[in-house]
Amino acid sequence: MTSFTEIGTAKPVPVFVIGAGGIVNTAHLPAYRAAGFDVQGIFDIDRDKAATTAEKFSIPSVFNDLQEMVGKRPPAVVFDVAVPGREILPVLEQLPAGAAVLIQKPMGEDLAAARKILELTRQKEMIAGMNFQLRYAPAVMAIRDMMARGELGELYDIEVNINVYTPWQLWDFLYTSPRVEILYHSIHYIDLVRSFLGNPVGVYAKTTQHPAMKELASVRSTIILDYGPMIRANILTNHCHPYGPGCEQASVKFEGSRGAAKIGLGVLKNYPAGEPDTFEYTVMENGRYTGWKQKEMTGNWFPDAFAGSMRQVMLAAQGAIARPDNSVEDCIHTMACVEAAYRSDAAGGIRPDVL
Repeated sequence: MTSFTEIGTAKPVPVFVIGAGGIVNTAHLPAYRAAGFDVQGIFDIDRDKAATTAEKFSIPSVFNDLQEMVGKRPPAVVFDVAVPGREILPVLEQLPAGAAVLIQKPMGEDLAAARKILELTRQKEMIAGMNFQLRYAPAVMAIRDMMARGELGELYDIEVNINVYTPWQLWDFLYTSPRVEILYHSIHYIDLVRSFLGNPVGVYAKTTQHPAMKELASVRSTIILDYGPMIRANILTNHCHPYGPGCEQASVKFEGSRGAAKIGLGVLKNYPAGEPDTFEYTVMENGRYTGWKQKEMTGNWFPDAFAGSMRQVMLAAQGAIARPDNSVEDCIHTMACVEAAYRSDAAGGIRPDVL
């Protein structure tokens, strides 16, 4: 992976956006506007939707099809591909060789599709990054800063706890997807854990439906990433908790040999309105507990982290780094972990036979 100290400042490269759905309007474009990125054009199969988005964000060009967009691209441009997983490969096939692209997660619907995406980007010599943007959330970057200073010591525990109500009806395509929760949500946490601990040696998982959301393949998951006998990495999610804020959870806890930190992912509460992200930490002094402190955060996972993943592609396109930290070459391993989770779910647990 690229060192996270290399995130740096990228000179803005013009951006062409492919897709004008909810995530583009609520996260991609607000983040790019705040970062000063130059979004010059947009295309969506629903031209009216693209035109509405263009007007909202002052995007000068609305294209009728991908061929027109490719034909009118400037000498340097990043294509922001924000389409459902099953549409990624057909879009990439229409983009020019050597293109710089940022691809909205997931990297296809399964590992087989991810491998095809990886192979195509290699064949076309693309600079390709995946939009696993939780890596670049302000609170996550604050964790990385603490680790770089040695304040947490050796990291040996990461725990994700999500217990919220998610309005899945905002994404119609999920109702026909055979994979939902892990592929479209917990994938963020798998990728986050990987970005800190590397690739696990194994994955255990169970993902389930909910009686109130029977139309969806799954809305709850329990995932264990195996890093051997001394490191624990657990992901627990429930997206069907309609009982108010009293027991809601949306947090990631990091524990090390010298300190611990807990970040709150405010966007997941009362989605899509959300709440501010939070950051709490404690650092031992002379081996003694010193109490928990709060750190004020500037920016949230949504939308601010989306600038981080785009910035990586821009830096690579400019030759400032060899390849994006979030490259398809790295993120294929996140997809492998997702695939392993579904295989674990299908295999089931060990039957507790008495005799």
